[in-house]
Amino acid sequence: MKNILSAFDIIGPIMIGPSSSHTAGACRLGFAAHKILGEGVRQVIFHLYGSFKETLTGHGTDKALLGGILGLQPSDERIRDAFELAHERQIYYSYINMPGEEDHPNTVVFKLTGVNGSEKTIKGSSIGGGNIIITRIDDTDLRFTGKYSTLITKHWDQPGIVLKVSAILADSQVNIANMNLYRTYRNDIAYMIIETDQQIKPEYLDQIKTIADVEFAVAIEKLF
Repeated sequence: MKNILSAFDIIGPIMIGPSSSHTAGACRLGFAAHKILGEGVRQVIFHLYGSFKETLTGHGTDKALLGGILGLQPSDERIRDAFELAHERQIYYSYINMPGEEDHPNTVVFKLTGVNGSEKTIKGSSIGGGNIIITRIDDTDLRFTGKYSTLITKHWDQPGIVLKVSAILADSQVNIANMNLYRTYRNDIAYMIIETDQQIKPEYLDQIKTIADVEFAVAIEKLF
């Protein structure tokens, strides 16, 4: 079957900045990372690889990454003022150029600390045309693109978790488009990525958070 391209795949995203990969994609990576954290950001350290570290200021990658952390979308003109906005919100940030290369040249690792003390390490890449992929949360390798409304859970790998989460979505008339489970060891921490055709409302998410052995759950609206 042939892949069907949309107009956005051909002409690129509506954005502030010169590069779909280094600005629009960078902004979406930051936005996804702050959503995955699940609370307001107090501090972020950006570990930059490949061309991200080479074009950091020239293509506005630094402001785009920070703008995403602030909750801005690629078309938001306030990205230009990301440093000032972060200062106003008392968000501390720094950029570190990392040695070596990753699988994709436009790669960043976010070291995040939330306002309530939560910590998360999130790795992702901007893969062209404003498209992104998140490839790791903490120590677990996974895959998340943001092209669908997405539910991300962190849970203990126990029988029945998938069934209970799926039942809540079914009762809420939320259709599952894709589902993937990721774990390193049996009966250890696992992540579930569920992409859905409908947005996951806060009340559905609240029900999922009450499931025994679910430690963490966030819902991320479709990014593009």
